[in-house]
Amino acid sequence: MKLHDLRPPEGAKHKRKRVGRGNGSGHGTYCGRGIKGQNARSGGRMPPYFEGGQLPLVRRLPHKRGFTNIFKVYYTPVNLEKLAKFPAGAEVTPAVLAEAGIIKSENEPVVILAKGDIDRPLVVKAHRFSQKAKEKILAAGGTVEVLPLKGR
Repeated sequence: MKLHDLRPPEGAKHKRKRVGRGNGSGHGTYCGRGIKGQNARSGGRMPPYFEGGQLPLVRRLPHKRGFTNIFKVYYTPVNLEKLAKFPAGAEVTPAVLAEAGIIKSENEPVVILAKGDIDRPLVVKAHRFSQKAKEKILAAGGTVEVLPLKGR
């Protein structure tokens, strides 16, 4: 089979209805529009939201207010208590956290938060740190490194 052999299945394509081409066609005289009235005239159709003069649903509902900031960065939070499973002196990066099952993907930005305590020195690399988390890591003898955000 070649590209020029491809055809749509039988019945998938329909010919355009040609109206107003004589009574023998079955669509002559009134061309499927009926006799007189608004919808028989040219431009006689109403917009789809028109409800016969009643206030349309789209105008009865309240407006959506505000906007969505497309540049907002959503960080994956990781608390200090989750870092307790790593041995002293270990390097904790988003890739290591994903491998340990703490976060879903190493590609998402990570923020380290201060819930819980840390009792061992760790080299923690993340995209953001809360002030308290940074203080606790440094107080335990560890180091903190802020990673750059990808694509920014």
